[in-house]
Amino acid sequence: MLHVVFNEVEVDLLKEVMKLDPTLEGPVELIRDDYAMGPVFGLDTDDGYAIRKQWWKEMLAGSPYGDERIDRINDAETVLSITRYLDQDPEHECFIWMGQNQHDVAGYFWLVSKLQAYQDRVMILYMNNLPFLNEKGQLFYPAFLSEIRPTEFLKAKKLARPVTRSEFEIDPDEWKKLCDENGMVRWLEGGKKLVSKEISCYDQEIRRFVGGDWQKANRLLQHIQTRMKNRLGDVFLMSRLRSLATTGVLEIKGDPGAPWKDLEFRQPGAFGSKESSSVQE
Repeated sequence: MLHVVFNEVEVDLLKEVMKLDPTLEGPVELIRDDYAMGPVFGLDTDDGYAIRKQWWKEMLAGSPYGDERIDRINDAETVLSITRYLDQDPEHECFIWMGQNQHDVAGYFWLVSKLQAYQDRVMILYMNNLPFLNEKGQLFYPAFLSEIRPTEFLKAKKLARPVTRSEFEIDPDEWKKLCDENGMVRWLEGGKKLVSKEISCYDQEIRRFVGGDWQKANRLLQHIQTRMKNRLGDVFLMSRLRSLATTGVLEIKGDPGAPWKDLEFRQPGAFGSKESSSVQE
């Protein structure tokens, strides 16, 4: 069997799981792009892909990643690798693993629209509102696969089921609808329901974590990511912090186009807030 995941850390995680259960042995493919963010209209065309690539390039300006992250994204080639594997043997299956978050679900929608020729051979393992045990033996509901211990995956594999014929009809249509709407954010409302939102939809929540004292950008990003209800990538978060500073909602110290490590943010006209002191260097 071939496995598909949507976050890089999960590649090594599944390899650890395979050591515990050899019946899961097989190649692991990674869908790298975050289809929950950014332009997706006409994504299967050269023009649509070029627009999205340029958007990512602008988002990554000043980041520690440079253009390397853009160059590593080649999901179309990953799909070819998946289909080649399935074409090699009619007994081969593809297992799609995803957590209950907008990143994984959007990636699933994008991917499943490419695999319609392989109905009955594409399996899904969706950790939707499912309890697992943490290291302390307590029940919790993971949003990302990386939150689940490898031993707990031995139970999770029993949840594998085929993507139904109905899903192969409905889900690609739902993805096309989202692409045509071309909202800059896809928001998970529950289950597999994604809705288009404006790019500022997380701004109010982001602002809550910015205090009245200057906060170094890298530390602030880490703080926001660990506290937000919906976990967002640092690249998107930084773009929103810069946007809020440009409009005067936040104050910024340093040139907005400078490297992240050289930037600091705070609430305008406020000093010594309790929240800010918790994220200072």
